[in-house]
Amino acid sequence: MNKTTETTRSQELYEEACQVLPGGVSRNTIFRRPYPDYADYGSGCFVTDVQGIQRVDFANNMCSLIHGHANPAIVRAVTQQLERGTSFTLATEVELRFAQQLCSRSPGFDKIRFMNSGTEAVMAAIKAARAYNGKPMIAKTEGAYHGTYDYAEVSQQSGPSNWGDAAHPNATPVSLGTPTGALDDVVVYPFNDIDRTLALLDRNARQLACVIVDPLPHRVGFIPASNEFVDALRTWTTENDCLLVFDEVITYRLGFSGAQEHYGVEADLTSLGKIIGGGFPVGALAGKNEFMATLDPTQKIIPFPHSGTFSANPITMTAGKAAMEAFDREAVNKLNALGVRARELINEAISNSGAVASVTGAGSLFRIHLKEQPPTDYRSAYQDAVGAARTHQLVNYLYDNGFMMMHTCSGALSTAMTDREIEQFAETLESGLRQI
Repeated sequence: MNKTTETTRSQELYEEACQVLPGGVSRNTIFRRPYPDYADYGSGCFVTDVQGIQRVDFANNMCSLIHGHANPAIVRAVTQQLERGTSFTLATEVELRFAQQLCSRSPGFDKIRFMNSGTEAVMAAIKAARAYNGKPMIAKTEGAYHGTYDYAEVSQQSGPSNWGDAAHPNATPVSLGTPTGALDDVVVYPFNDIDRTLALLDRNARQLACVIVDPLPHRVGFIPASNEFVDALRTWTTENDCLLVFDEVITYRLGFSGAQEHYGVEADLTSLGKIIGGGFPVGALAGKNEFMATLDPTQKIIPFPHSGTFSANPITMTAGKAAMEAFDREAVNKLNALGVRARELINEAISNSGAVASVTGAGSLFRIHLKEQPPTDYRSAYQDAVGAARTHQLVNYLYDNGFMMMHTCSGALSTAMTDREIEQFAETLESGLRQI
């Protein structure tokens, strides 16, 4: 499955793409050297590229395809809706029905507002919090990815040269030219470190609009937030007129009601995306009535005016509703059990290979680290250039031998997978670890 010296169809397409797309791609996550492969079609848990090579898909479009590719129920529902129209300057009934479905799944969702991406959902959460309490600042986990909004992306690529003291992590930019004012309005706190986090929050209590937390942050290492840490954030935000925001763009797959059902708290606002779109672009902000009221257009003065040309478009609503109907309690439990099995077999592969490696994750998500001990926070999960190169080597080995992974060597399972794909993956992983 290695690329040959012959010109492939993907190479030909990429050479054309470079003439009209920066770097030949529309999103950096799919870029591969010397060129990315191009998909032909997907079915279930498999993707076939334009060279005719089939791979098991553990990336699932960055955790968004909970039922794999071309799920028949979703395809049927969307096909029917396509014949009725793709978007209108009117509300649709399916928007209402999907909202009812999601609010019924999660006790903390009194109201929900749909949008078009996880980035937009996090941005909306921040703006709603500011509109509610009139404060400018936010607090976020060091290293956590919350999309590409200036404030939300702060510190997600910090490294030893600029991350500062662990007790007071620096607010570092991702994009060149990020305004200093944006950095000044973000408090960066160390994940799962209660004492240091509360000290930082106390220092900025009068200015903090919200504290954002991802209960299983990918870029931090797919390390679960401890119950004690989440409890501490909930108590502090309640006592300090500050909103607690859960970023469940990825983690809503972890339970029938999302990751929050595994904690004894409810967030004030929750950002959603990925799996709730059924394979189409989606985002959503959900939460308690008093906070969601900031978006209410029936008010004389609207604290947070929000709209979007394709927000709640009937194609996404139809696909999302079908996907989440199929992701019922039985499906959630079955997929999470498969995730447990995957992490068990990965640990066996690590042990059998004798490699220095570990695995983290929860539910249907996992990440393989080329470190002896599983990391506990962003700094212990951080890879230097040598570590990143070795991880890249392992990801490429898996890819060349039939398995698509996220670039961090992370995997997201789909309901289309079976024990067979998990076992085959573990066997291939073991041989890959032996090689590196």
